[in-house]
Amino acid sequence: MCGIIGYIGGQPSAPILLQALKRLEYRGYDSAGIAVPGNGGFSRIRRQGNLAHLEKAVDLSTLEATIGIGHTRWATHGHPSEANAHPHFDCSQQIVVVHNGIIENFHQLRLDLIGRGHEFTSETDTEVLAHLIEEAYAGDLAAAVTAALGYVEGSYALVAMAVGSPRELVGARHDSPLVLGLGAGELFIASDIPAMLDHTREVIIIENGELVRLTEAGYEISNRAGDPVERDSLKIDWDVAAAEKGGYEDFMLKEIHEQPRAVAETIRARVTADGRVDLPNLDMSQAELKRVKKVTIIACGTSYHAGLLAKTHIETWARVPVEVDSSSEFRYRDPILTEDTLVVAITQSGETADTLAGVKIAKKKGAQVLAVTNVVGSTITREADGVIYTYAGPEIGVAATKTLIAQMTALTLFGLLLAQVNGRTNHEFQETLAELEQIPAKIESILARAETLLGWAESFHHVDDLLFLGRGVSYPMAMEGALKLKEISYIHAEGYPGGEMKHGPIALITDGLPVVVLAPKDNVYDKIMGNIHEAEARGAHILVIASEGDEEIGGLAERVFYIPKTLDLLSPLLSVVPLQLLSYYIAKRRGCNVDQPRNLAKSVTVE
Repeated sequence: MCGIIGYIGGQPSAPILLQALKRLEYRGYDSAGIAVPGNGGFSRIRRQGNLAHLEKAVDLSTLEATIGIGHTRWATHGHPSEANAHPHFDCSQQIVVVHNGIIENFHQLRLDLIGRGHEFTSETDTEVLAHLIEEAYAGDLAAAVTAALGYVEGSYALVAMAVGSPRELVGARHDSPLVLGLGAGELFIASDIPAMLDHTREVIIIENGELVRLTEAGYEISNRAGDPVERDSLKIDWDVAAAEKGGYEDFMLKEIHEQPRAVAETIRARVTADGRVDLPNLDMSQAELKRVKKVTIIACGTSYHAGLLAKTHIETWARVPVEVDSSSEFRYRDPILTEDTLVVAITQSGETADTLAGVKIAKKKGAQVLAVTNVVGSTITREADGVIYTYAGPEIGVAATKTLIAQMTALTLFGLLLAQVNGRTNHEFQETLAELEQIPAKIESILARAETLLGWAESFHHVDDLLFLGRGVSYPMAMEGALKLKEISYIHAEGYPGGEMKHGPIALITDGLPVVVLAPKDNVYDKIMGNIHEAEARGAHILVIASEGDEEIGGLAERVFYIPKTLDLLSPLLSVVPLQLLSYYIAKRRGCNVDQPRNLAKSVTVE
């Protein structure tokens, strides 16, 4: 969840570390710090709050070292404070460490270390690593890190330095991402690729259980047994501009406007000239797909809503039963899985801890696992039997927008593929493929009218509650609309299936309550119209997302935002866009930081 950067090369390290932390601030921003060698020890500067506080505290003129480490934090152990900020020292300040993950047995390790005379200055689990390395260090930093990790249970991506090894960085990884960057006469190690894009696009993914040693002479990767590991580097397609705002006020708005491209890229080369679906990274034969008797989808947060939509697509097109489960619940029960079950794990980062744990359970039970992710080389791509990549590019805003729509697109293609292998390539199949390729242009037309929703935000930014209603495939989008509003504006919101209103939620409707209704002209249109009448009769403000040409809806709703006509099952790919924009504009009107909402981080890599 936190952001890590390490550098060794020929340039002063402090400016490089600070710039890298800017690229990583979406991973956590309650405190930040750097450490570089100086005056026979380490100069360590840490500050609570976002990176601007650290930048003000750093005097670059006094920091000349060409090696160093940095960190931006999302709190897991210990509240946000300067004392809990990384990097962390050992007792003698000869060892310094940054860490991402959770040391599950840190409490017992801490007690043991205190019993042996160690003194702690923070509440964090990370500090035990520095003290364990201190005990093991005898001039060989890599050996000391290896020995220290032998006592550790949990997840980690860490980078360590030692005064006694002044031109060396050592990194290690288990269940938290770590990436090596290869520059011209310089090396980088980080928790995520954007940290290095100012300097290199050549990277090596560090695998679970591996340790990497960086020196001026180069790098060495080894496994737990100490054996050397050889691995080819990867070339990253996107550059620094892809991780910057590109002229938009916020990353979130930029990423909302990048959605037509995200859909187009995710479709590209996956629909053949003869009207078939081809998913080349699936690594599952047609015979294996035919054996699938049940699909179980696991995901968290926004990805869960993509899974709910996929359930309808797969069941409708392929006639295969689908179960959708929250990863955090799936992993703690005994799910019924067989060799005929396909588990589809959705995670934009590929590092979501609960989803990865669910994947391991599925594989132990003999199920095949298909991953849907946005990150090439992420952990889930190595754990799963097959992968469908979403080509959304890096998403910096914490609230998922373009990665969601890319997931929905990828899962639509997968639903059609299952229909294809089961011999259901009928007229509806061909019509859906053709219409899917028109979705990017239709999203563009929605974005061209985005500012229409500014008036909605101006009228309703002050409210304490909103209700989102949908039926059929619109219900998951009602949930997503409510989640987006909660995430970035801190307004209480709920997404409900319209048919459940009479079973309790209608009691919440009072005079003046805004109710956002998803009412595309689909097979449940008449039903959702009944829900609009129910809410309107109780004094609600009715705000509707409707299909172009629907004149009937205008007489009932206070405000209507029209989306282009499309097939019923594809309407969520359009209706989700005005919901994102509405949440964005309301949050901006309330003065909220839409890119870094409170208490949230981009990738939930800890439980």
